Amino acid sequence: MAKKYTKTNPALTALIHELKKQANENDAPIWKDIALRLEKSSKNWSEVNLDRIDKYTGEKEIALIPGKVLSNGNLSKKVSIAAWSFSEKSQEKIKNAGGKYMTIQELIKSNPKGKDIRILG
Repeated sequence: MAKKYTKTNPALTALIHELKKQANENDAPIWKDIALRLEKSSKNWSEVNLDRIDKYTGEKEIALIPGKVLSNGNLSKKVSIAAWSFSEKSQEKIKNAGGKYMTIQELIKSNPKGKDIRILG
């Protein structure tokens, strides 16, 4: 029988609960998808470098990473990025490129319907 893992980080469990709630209230399946990805073991979470974000997102899109953003590569576009966590260097590079970084909670508040969001990772 598979071992069941429970999340011990209260901020993470609150985020997962909020994602599921927003998915039901706003008829936005993107939030349920992210909640299911964050419920998995953290060793299976996405780690996405800036060069990949730059390659796969457009100027007006928002990149959503259900994991961590790493600093390898550079951004050539002003991209908004939401993720569970960021490395310090990636935050600096995003600022220098004129982009914006935010938490997933901030993204839910600003875009409850989940429009124009691209999930990477």
